[in-house]
Amino acid sequence: MSYGDPNNPYGQPPQPSQPPPPPQQPPTAPGYTYGYPQQQPYSGYGYGYPGGATMPAQSMPGLLMTARVFLFIISATQIIGGLAWLYFGAFVSDVTDDATSVVPMKSLDDAGHAVAGILVFIGLVSLGLAALSITLGVKFSRGGQGVRVTTVVYGALGTLVGFIVLIVALDNGPAAAVLYSLLWVGFGAVITAAPMVAGGTAWFARPRY
Repeated sequence: MSYGDPNNPYGQPPQPSQPPPPPQQPPTAPGYTYGYPQQQPYSGYGYGYPGGATMPAQSMPGLLMTARVFLFIISATQIIGGLAWLYFGAFVSDVTDDATSVVPMKSLDDAGHAVAGILVFIGLVSLGLAALSITLGVKFSRGGQGVRVTTVVYGALGTLVGFIVLIVALDNGPAAAVLYSLLWVGFGAVITAAPMVAGGTAWFARPRY
């Protein structure tokens, strides 16, 4: 009797066949999963470049931020001053009309309306400068070389005017006028210098995407 005979009922039962080994996965390179490249994580700041590091977002220099605040403060004073000049111009015009209705004098009427016109003109110029101050302050975040040059010229002219007013106030002006002139000169100097220093120049020359 042979156990090797497959027809022998007393022979050893056949062993179950072993399952074939699982196929081997080819090694994957770092950054790839199942043959597809993994996405680089998004940091949320700056600009990402394929295959390179993420560029951090550039922030506005501190001196430029100070100049921006000064521009907004100056615009507020210019708006208040412009409205005041317009009110004085309207007041002078009304007084002139009332006076000439009682004493009809052509010279008085012409002089009164001329003064009123000058006051209204000063008020309109002040409001226009306020609009320019606000525009420059807003454009600091995205503006280029045009905003930089305009800010430097605007600040230099403001500093010059403030210096002239300071000289006049030191001669025979009240203390309030001297203090106001000093503040005006200081604000103008900061606004002029902020776009000209290295940080300000780099900020306005930075690439934009």
